[in-house]
Amino acid sequence: MTIQIGDRIPPTTFVKATESGPEQVSSDEFFAGRKVALFSVPGAFTPTCSARHLPGYVEKADALKAKGVDEIACTAVNDAFVMGAWAKSADAGDVTMLSDGNGAFAKAVGLEFDGSKFGMGTRGQRYAMLVNDGVVEQLHVEAPGEFKVSSAEHMLENL
Repeated sequence: MTIQIGDRIPPTTFVKATESGPEQVSSDEFFAGRKVALFSVPGAFTPTCSARHLPGYVEKADALKAKGVDEIACTAVNDAFVMGAWAKSADAGDVTMLSDGNGAFAKAVGLEFDGSKFGMGTRGQRYAMLVNDGVVEQLHVEAPGEFKVSSAEHMLENL
């Protein structure tokens, strides 16, 4: 079942890309007591994700924070090393990269998809959500092949 507005984020573990290496982070701790703009991409370094999705959140980070967002985070079914390398290549210092390497979070929120025909296996769908103290306040899931409602611009318009 897909997570809905008003639902609590399920307990899972991400791996956060940090300067000192991978660090495990529980979803309960990460989302507790603050407002997080979380967006999911099908894969680091993929065309739309690298050209538009991540750069949009990097460019709009100050505007999002001015509207009450405490943290901006990106998740993908990639390992923490790939997520860290992607952040560096995109100069994404204002975005916390959360590796969902085994797809546990994508499955827990019901937003996984089968990317096997692209050689990608099970991945997370493209979406954005606003999470306030662990509860989903906004959820914007893209239709397959689209990039509209999960953009930083759309998130800003809805804050």
